[in-house]
Amino acid sequence: FTEQNKERLSEILNPLKEKISDFEKKVEETNKESIKGHASLREQLQMLKDMNHQITQEAKNLTEALKGQSKTQGNWGEFILESILEKSGLVKGREYVVQESLTAESGKRYQPDVIIKLPENKSIVIDSKVSLVAYEKFISSDDEHQKQLALREHINSIRSHIKNLSGKNYQNLYQLESLDFVLMFMPIEPAFAIAVQNDQTIFNDAFEMNIVIVSPSTLLATLRTISSIWRQENQNRNALEIARQAGSLYDKFVNFYNDLIDVGKKMDSAKDSYESAMKKIHDGRGNLISGVEKIKELGAKTSKSLPPTTLNRALSDEENLIENQ
Repeated sequence: FTEQNKERLSEILNPLKEKISDFEKKVEETNKESIKGHASLREQLQMLKDMNHQITQEAKNLTEALKGQSKTQGNWGEFILESILEKSGLVKGREYVVQESLTAESGKRYQPDVIIKLPENKSIVIDSKVSLVAYEKFISSDDEHQKQLALREHINSIRSHIKNLSGKNYQNLYQLESLDFVLMFMPIEPAFAIAVQNDQTIFNDAFEMNIVIVSPSTLLATLRTISSIWRQENQNRNALEIARQAGSLYDKFVNFYNDLIDVGKKMDSAKDSYESAMKKIHDGRGNLISGVEKIKELGAKTSKSLPPTTLNRALSDEENLIENQ
């Protein structure tokens, strides 16, 4: 009885043991995968943390560089300027050139940031000027007195850029048929707006020095207007070219017609000559056909014969002439 019970108990417990063993294996595998997943998640979180730190540091470095180095500021301003040019519809190398070196009558070399080409060989010079240090002080300061000092410094910086740019006299370079003014580009829209709002004479003062201050929005509007002018100019040029080609085509047609008239006259002359020759062959007493046919009748050995209609016409014409005599 005991052995029988053991066997029955084993039959019941053994499948359970197997299932428990399988369950333990799955739990262990799941635990291992969970550990790996947590490790991978920690690595990704650390990577994001490091990346965020790097971006923050690079942004900080860029801010410090823009505030501290005029060359870096200038490069950044030129980058913004080129991005606006790419959106303007103008084609680089055709409607505008970048950093072209020019020589003044004095021999001094200049390199404007951008030269915009206009119809009739006219040009507009654009020069980027960044005023960031004082403006950054203005927006970051909580002290009203310090803000006013920074604002005045910002406006003075812009006026200094205007004076220096005016002194270059880009519009008088003999290699350029430039308009009487130069566009001074300020890449930071709020910096431009705050200066104009707080110094209402700065724009007019700049214009009197042949300088027009433009921001990203006003420059883009200006460039798109120029792009529209170029499209109209190209359409006008195409219309003129069409008219020129139409005139040339008309002249060729007249020449062709005159040639056809000459061909017709020559064909008429050839027809007259042909008819005269045929008369000598067919018509009149002693015509050529009757003459050569008599040679054949006299016994000349031949391998070919004239068509009967041709022969009858010639002989009939000769007989009619004899009868009418």
